[in-house]
Amino acid sequence: MQDSKVRVLRDKFNSMLQENVRLANYTTIGVGGEVELLFVVRDAEQLKQVVKSLWEMAIPTRVFGSGSNVLVSDKGLRGAVVVNHAHNIKIHTNQKPMTIWTESGALLSAVGRQAAARGLSGMEWAATIPGTVGGAVYGNAGAFGKETSCNLMEAEVLTRTAGVEKWGCAEMQYSYRTSAIKHNPDQFVILTATFSVETGERFAIENKIAEFRDRRLRNQPAGQSFGSTFRNPPEKKAGQLIEAVGLKGKQIGGAVISPQHANFIINTSGATATDVYKLMRMAYEEVKKQFGVTLIPEIEFLGDWDDDISMFTHTTQSTSELV
Repeated sequence: MQDSKVRVLRDKFNSMLQENVRLANYTTIGVGGEVELLFVVRDAEQLKQVVKSLWEMAIPTRVFGSGSNVLVSDKGLRGAVVVNHAHNIKIHTNQKPMTIWTESGALLSAVGRQAAARGLSGMEWAATIPGTVGGAVYGNAGAFGKETSCNLMEAEVLTRTAGVEKWGCAEMQYSYRTSAIKHNPDQFVILTATFSVETGERFAIENKIAEFRDRRLRNQPAGQSFGSTFRNPPEKKAGQLIEAVGLKGKQIGGAVISPQHANFIINTSGATATDVYKLMRMAYEEVKKQFGVTLIPEIEFLGDWDDDISMFTHTTQSTSELV
C-alpha cells in the first residue's frame, strides 16, 4: 500500500481507519489473517463516502457485515475491508404497502423481531437468521421456505460507474443464494434495503418465530462457524451427503465438521483458515467421488491461497460483501 494513499485516508477519515488488523476478529468463524486497512462505518452515508474514496484511489475493497459466509486466507487481504455497522431501521405503517426501511449493516434478525413487535407479518423467517441485511440482499439469504427476494422491494446500491441506484428484484437477478451483485462484488455496495410487510396477529407471528428458533437450535450447532458450508444440491441435502461419506466429526487442527450437522464446520479452538479449507476440500472431493455430486460452497474465499482453489472459485464467483 502506498504511504501517500494511506496518509490521505488518515487525514480524511481519522479514527475510522485502522491499519494491519487481524480479520479473525471480524469473521464469525474466527479465522483469517491481516488486512492492510480497516474502516468501521456507523451509517449508510459513511459507508458510501469511504467506499467511494477507496474506489477512486484504486484500492481493492471488501465490505463486511457480520463476517459470516467468508473464509479469509491466513495470509490476509491486500487493500481495505469496510466493516458495516450502519444499523438504522424505520418502520412505515401509514402507507400501502407497509414497509421496513433499513441500513445494510442492521442485523436481519433485528428486522424480523421489530416487525413482530409491531404485529407485522412476512419477515418471520428472517428473525432467526444470523448476518446483516446487506449480506441477505447480496446473497438472497433465506430459511424455512422463504428468502430475501420474497420481501425485498428495493435496495439503494452504490455502483462504481453510476453512483447510487435503486434496484428491485429484477435488477438483482436473484436465484438460489446468489445475485447480480454477488457475481460482481467489486462493482457494487448495498447501502439500504426496503422490505414489504403486512398486518398480522402478533401472538401468531411470535409463535411462528419461536417455532423457527426451536428448529434452528435443534438442527444447527453452536460455536464459531460461517453458517452453512455448501449449498444444498437439487433435491438433496449437503449435510446428509457429507455424513454419508463418513466425514461427520472429522477434525483437522482446530476445525471440525460438526458431529451435529455435517454442513457446518466449527472452529473448536485456534483453527486456521487452512484447517477449514482442508475440511471443505475433503468433503467436496469425497462427495464428488462417491456420489458424483458437485458441492457448491455457500461461502466465498478471500485472499491468497497456497493451494489451487479453482475447484471452488469457478462456482463461487469471487476470490477477492455478505457478507
